Amino acid sequence: MRIGGLTAVLALLAILEQPGDASAETRFVADPEAGNNAFTAVFDSSIGERITAVSSAIGCTLAVDETKLEGKASCSVPLTTIRVDNDETKSDHFGQWATNKTMEPAACTFEVEVPSVKLPATMKEKAPTPFTADGKFTLCGRRRDDGRPERVTGTVTYLPPGTYGEKRTLRIRAHIEQFDREKYGVSPKNTAGWLARVQQLADVVATAGTIDVSIFATSAEPARTDAK
Repeated sequence: MRIGGLTAVLALLAILEQPGDASAETRFVADPEAGNNAFTAVFDSSIGERITAVSSAIGCTLAVDETKLEGKASCSVPLTTIRVDNDETKSDHFGQWATNKTMEPAACTFEVEVPSVKLPATMKEKAPTPFTADGKFTLCGRRRDDGRPERVTGTVTYLPPGTYGEKRTLRIRAHIEQFDREKYGVSPKNTAGWLARVQQLADVVATAGTIDVSIFATSAEPARTDAK
């Protein structure tokens, strides 16, 4: 993102002067095996259970136009890495609801595409900058039944080389309110063998919850030594 002052100007010139480099986009990647990323979904029923689903296996690719402070992102979480209340039975039940028992859990991923994020020109390094965007989710190959996106809010923090490792890093925190899993068919109602239990689960397991994502995405390119 914007580096600030003379450094930003020199970095931009270095990019523009490279022969054959027609793209101003910088690619950042969040490694699903790094262990420093977190996906947390909480479904809290007013008279039933509070269920928490977590995973650290978040893979993301971000393309950032640093001259315009605009970007886009694509992220995914494999279903088999998601644990519900750290309990084998609950995790298995959630897997059945997510796949509707029509596909193998290993073939299912939770995916989101954020086609456009615009950041303010006042963005500074090491300072969280708020953003708002729309993201389209796909759960086990299914989109939201009404085709609408989810509103995503959060912050982006640019960390220059040496702040968090050797590469340029984006620290991203994202939040989604009122995520309705039933709009994506993640429900016992859509899963064979669960129909008889739907009524008794109605007040126990909430259908809408919150999702929080925290990732560290590093530049796929080494830090420029000529931008000093």
